[in-house]
Amino acid sequence: MGNAFVKLHLSILLAGFTGIFGKLIELPEGPLVWYRMLMASALFFVYLAVFGKVPKVSVRQGLRIGGVGVLIALHWIFFYGSIKYANVSIAVVCFAMTGFFTALLEPLFSRRRLSIREVLFSLVTVAGIALIFHFDSRYRAGILLGIVSAAFAALLTITMRRVGKEHASNTMLLYQMSGGFVFLTLAAPIYLWLFPDIRLTPDFPDLAYLFLLSSLCTIGMFLLQIEALRSISAFTVNLSYNLEPIYSILLAMALFGEASEVNPAFFAGLALICISVALQSAYAARQMGGGR
Repeated sequence: MGNAFVKLHLSILLAGFTGIFGKLIELPEGPLVWYRMLMASALFFVYLAVFGKVPKVSVRQGLRIGGVGVLIALHWIFFYGSIKYANVSIAVVCFAMTGFFTALLEPLFSRRRLSIREVLFSLVTVAGIALIFHFDSRYRAGILLGIVSAAFAALLTITMRRVGKEHASNTMLLYQMSGGFVFLTLAAPIYLWLFPDIRLTPDFPDLAYLFLLSSLCTIGMFLLQIEALRSISAFTVNLSYNLEPIYSILLAMALFGEASEVNPAFFAGLALICISVALQSAYAARQMGGGR
């Protein structure tokens, strides 16, 4: 269990940089995610081919894992859309809503009773998001996109935990990235119809950032997360990921000067989210201590 928590927090650290790259890359959210999934699937396939470890699955299994990749693509589209319409700080704070959606949705998939404690912990996060939403009207479009992104993230983690038990991490990552890429390619005509004047071709800095995003913050992060989910519940993983905003916000404030873009209500909401993480961490530590 201890090794799983180490992998989990390493993945959170890498995840903290995804919002930074989303800000640095000038492409709109649709092409950004398309290139990210293309490069991640291609890089990982080459890596596996070099070591002779390319996994083979049945068509049914490939479609099932690829379906998880569709959820990843949708989560990323809305997440980067939140960054484009607001900023990194707003997008990653909204991501903390994932714990709330997980507390509501996981019992439906696992057929267990709804945990009142999980809901109460998550409602503290909801209160923080509501505080930011109510007082910072400049970023309401970005906040709404961020909340939708969190809902897809909750579905993603729950589904990944179920499907991931049946397949190796390498198999999961390769077919997820490939499935998401195929989905976005098929959906591209609709996206381009809705946004006909967007930029589609990355310049050299965008390509460099996309490479780092695809290799370190995609392949590295997801392998660690998939391994952690084999031993840790989806709720604990998602609530632990509430630490991601802290890393991203500090980086965004240092690199982009976002401290001047947010008001006191933002920091009050962030404080409530930190309280939610502290409550869950204290409860989890007590449960683990009582089990020894």
